[in-house]
Amino acid sequence: QVQLVESGGGLVQAGGSLRLSCAASGRTFSSYAMGWFRQAPGKEREFVAAISWSGDNTYYADSAKGRFTISRDNAKNIVYLQMNSLKPEDTAVYYCAARRRGYYNLETSYDYWGQGTQVTVSS
Repeated sequence: QVQLVESGGGLVQAGGSLRLSCAASGRTFSSYAMGWFRQAPGKEREFVAAISWSGDNTYYADSAKGRFTISRDNAKNIVYLQMNSLKPEDTAVYYCAARRRGYYNLETSYDYWGQGTQVTVSS
């Protein structure tokens, strides 16, 4: 069992930055690949970024490439999402999730989810 708690969301102006954190409980955190998803009002949840259990491999949605960076600290049981050059269209609830197997960009691959943190980017 893994419990995930996101933090770091907030209100930021376009062009600004935020760093989201996802703290995980449990001693098996390092055995899980992790992902970030987001859901904007009236839209389906979408993949943002993912990282392998070791941190050696990272994956990004096209919308996140070059602006967002996912990383993890297995000693602290935390995964981060550094978001730079934020745009109003990045406004959404951001969720972190953990998976053991499956495709990194599919929601159904993920076994555990956090409650989400709101990110609002003003123009």
